[in-house]
Amino acid sequence: MSLLEHMRRMARNNRWSNDRLYRAVLALQPGEFDAPRTSFFPSIAETLNHVLAVDLYYLDALEEDGRGPAAFEDFVAFSDPARLEAAQREWDERLVAFCDGLGDADLARRVTTDRGAAGRFPERIADLLAHLFLHDVHHRGQVHAMLSSTSVKPPQLDEFLLDFDRPVRRDEMIRLGFTERDD
Repeated sequence: MSLLEHMRRMARNNRWSNDRLYRAVLALQPGEFDAPRTSFFPSIAETLNHVLAVDLYYLDALEEDGRGPAAFEDFVAFSDPARLEAAQREWDERLVAFCDGLGDADLARRVTTDRGAAGRFPERIADLLAHLFLHDVHHRGQVHAMLSSTSVKPPQLDEFLLDFDRPVRRDEMIRLGFTERDD
């Protein structure tokens, strides 16, 4: 598998993982979404809002829209999990489309990340995507752990890339409009 194909698959994994996670979050009892919890961010709500805010910042850099830190700083947190899920879904679909539009040479192309007072840094698209995927996996893991102390069972989030797991995710892939590779 090429690096480009890997990035495209990771974008789909991001969409699928967020879909699974949000289906669990949307089933929470009233008050559980923003209840205080032990983690880097003190609630499921704050963690998921952080994920989306950072996602917006990096997609701005990747698409070279030029908003820079404002893409993150102007973010208004969602208090309603359904509205947050809709915004995350929209971002996830944009990321899939962005990755699908890349060519092999684009992965080495540099785009500027504006870090405000720290300066502007040209970064390779492949590196930014890898960082973004790691960031999202990291914080989804925190939400997964926080769900353990709620009324909702945490969903399985690591059944995406292996052929062994195809039957487990088949219906979700169809619902999300993704096709499995046939190699």
